[in-house]
Amino acid sequence: MKKIIWSLATVTAIIAAASCEKETVVEIEKEVIVTDTIVTTAEVVETSITVDADIATDVTWTADKIVILDGRVFVTDGATLTIEPGTIIKANAGSGVNASVLIVTRGSKIEAVGTATAPIIFTSFADNIDLGETAGTNLDQNDRGLWGGLIVLGNAPASFDGDAESAQIEGVPTDTDGDKGLYGGSDSADDSGTLQYISIRHGGALIGEGNEINGLTLGAVGSGTTVDNIEVVGNVDDGVEFFGGSVNATNLFVWAQGDDGLDIDQAYSGTIDNAVVVQGGISDHALEIDGPEGSLQGSFTLTNATLIGLADNVENGEIADYRSNAQGTTNNILVTNFTGVGTDLQLSDIELDNEGVAANYTAGSLVFTNWEIVLPTGVTASSEVFNDTTDSTTFEADAATFSSAVTEGTVGADTSAFSWTYANTKASLGF
Repeated sequence: MKKIIWSLATVTAIIAAASCEKETVVEIEKEVIVTDTIVTTAEVVETSITVDADIATDVTWTADKIVILDGRVFVTDGATLTIEPGTIIKANAGSGVNASVLIVTRGSKIEAVGTATAPIIFTSFADNIDLGETAGTNLDQNDRGLWGGLIVLGNAPASFDGDAESAQIEGVPTDTDGDKGLYGGSDSADDSGTLQYISIRHGGALIGEGNEINGLTLGAVGSGTTVDNIEVVGNVDDGVEFFGGSVNATNLFVWAQGDDGLDIDQAYSGTIDNAVVVQGGISDHALEIDGPEGSLQGSFTLTNATLIGLADNVENGEIADYRSNAQGTTNNILVTNFTGVGTDLQLSDIELDNEGVAANYTAGSLVFTNWEIVLPTGVTASSEVFNDTTDSTTFEADAATFSSAVTEGTVGADTSAFSWTYANTKASLGF
């Protein structure tokens, strides 16, 4: 009997890589015992795969390997990307055209179905989270812009300037990616797949001057798509942005975004039910609502939402901004902990910021019902909370109430739905 030692190079050479998925391995140098009848080979423990090219055929990412996202990766040609519960996707850093981002194109699908105990996690490569875990220890909600984000594009209607049927989504350059970034069409029931129990962390890389990627971007996504239990933490730009489309979304949670928590544009006409936005130190509006850009009209519904300000965010932290022909209904909203702007104890406002929006409010196409506003300590006046900047309406939410403390269980989101989130674990929110 004799002993043969296989080198790491020899072990590595026996591993075949797929065309767009490169196996990353941990090799264990091990003695190989050769006898007359038995050969015992070296062990190889696979820990991750790297994805750096478009996905044009059906693929499944499994929870037993960390997926390393490297660069802009498109799901194309009608392919379906399936992601198992508990899968961790770590995206490499990069800005501009080198930002790592996952984009599901029109006609393709993503079937990413996590669970409350095994959510699917999109995060930065810098995150020390490991297989089987739901949180790392070295990053927090203030670590932003470490990768891009998740973009899903569909064939549902959206209202574009000039009444174009489609447009290029922000975050995808046309000079390098052609029409793979197009969204919009005529199929309101379009199906882009399923997103359930997904946590998206530390994204929003800069791709151009003043242009960052949202945590989750939904471009003209249709009502055949399921969007349920989504968390976005520490994104440079918006948490979740809806560009047109008719998809319904339930149980959305955004924490410490750099810009707006929930953003609605281009005649989005679905329903968002049960949402929480928790502001961070540099957050802008909890809600930013825009309307149609072309002649195609659409009306959203946002219901059962809790908007939580941050006492230390005194420069930017605003409640909501309704702009550019916004149309829809915002119902059953709890607003708390918005303490004011600068040194003025005036509560930050819910604003109609142009004449078109004010006219929609007067005409009944922009509706506010059942809001509860918790005033900060030292503030007793509520007259400026609902602020029509044009002074052309008597703007106030129907059945709005103002109080000094939250009336538990009567208005706002059912926060028990968010007990699974990273934010609840990290911030001890008590959900």
